[in-house]
Amino acid sequence: MSTEPQVITITSYEEAKETYRQKDLRQALYDAGDVIMADVLVNLHGTEHRDRRRLENRLFRRDTFELYERELFPPLIDQTLAPHVLEGHAELVDLGHQLMMNLAALTAGVDRPLGTPDETFRLYDYLKSFIEGATLAHYTGDRDAKRAEVAANLAEFDAEFVAPSIARRLALRDAGAEMPRDVLSILLDNQDQLDLPHEVVLREVAFYLLAGAHTSATAFTRVAHNILSWVEAHPEDIEVVRTDRAFVQRCTHETIRLQPSSPVAMRWALADVELRTGRSIPQGAKVVIDLLSVNRDASVFGDEAEGFDPRRTLPDGVQPYGLSFGSGMHACIGQDLAAGLAFDADGDTALLGLVPQAVQALFAHGVRRDPNDPPVMDESTTRPYFGRYPVLLGS
Repeated sequence: MSTEPQVITITSYEEAKETYRQKDLRQALYDAGDVIMADVLVNLHGTEHRDRRRLENRLFRRDTFELYERELFPPLIDQTLAPHVLEGHAELVDLGHQLMMNLAALTAGVDRPLGTPDETFRLYDYLKSFIEGATLAHYTGDRDAKRAEVAANLAEFDAEFVAPSIARRLALRDAGAEMPRDVLSILLDNQDQLDLPHEVVLREVAFYLLAGAHTSATAFTRVAHNILSWVEAHPEDIEVVRTDRAFVQRCTHETIRLQPSSPVAMRWALADVELRTGRSIPQGAKVVIDLLSVNRDASVFGDEAEGFDPRRTLPDGVQPYGLSFGSGMHACIGQDLAAGLAFDADGDTALLGLVPQAVQALFAHGVRRDPNDPPVMDESTTRPYFGRYPVLLGS
């Protein structure tokens, strides 16, 4: 008798949207990545998830996003791009991760007191390891060896970055000073309520570092790729990309729709669930939300749903990025920070989003593909990531 769980795959937009909102469906995507993902926000369920999310939501407010976008991130973009512009070339995969890592560290509460290139490279090495740990289900090598390697790196990351960051915040609190606005400070300030072991605090900080950096960096490279392809077919739009913030944001949303950070979402059924369509999901089943199909549902996104079209017209109530950020209780907490809020009819919005902001800066510096060094995919994972994406910069 088979012990394999029943797998139910959701491919339509409306069913996926309803599935996301079912309280009896628990996160299942990161089961293999527990070395990094055990007990972090995205893996919690029920009251545990509600309580921690309510606290961390205090950080993810519009005033904080505006601070990042208008004051903190622009100089960071300039500083990160400057040496590459000077050299006339860059590799977008590494560039995107370093760029987004800087902001993600700020959000997570990972201090970098030295501010040296060596310190940045060390943090980047940890980030790459944590990404491998979180996506271990898609790793093509020896998973047990990789899990042990990630665990060792997590312990080193704690000693080098997290434990000192905790000590600095506790010293500030003991002195009656204000702690920084970051996830680590929120966890420490509410420890009496949360009662989290140090290992969970460590993983939560590592999760915010990798989630904030990796998903945004992956989108950064993909958006640049899609715009480069678009302007090859529509050369009249190159100046639009350089000057129209709303257009670059639409390119970002369209990219995230077609190429979500994770091509699927997964849930375990904790009880029998009945969807409005009549579909029954029995307790114990694994539900796979096929986002590549959901976000290409022609009944929602039109007959040309498979193609990249930043000028796509959508029905009311449909987000331009589809369901790539999820929906309901587990909707991505940082989606507005990464992708912004859609521009209104007058072209006004409070938030452009950090990915569109960084991509537009690339095109302001004349980014173009390197004809002698084409991009290649990452063969170490089954996920469709670019391994290298060389570009030229400048005139």
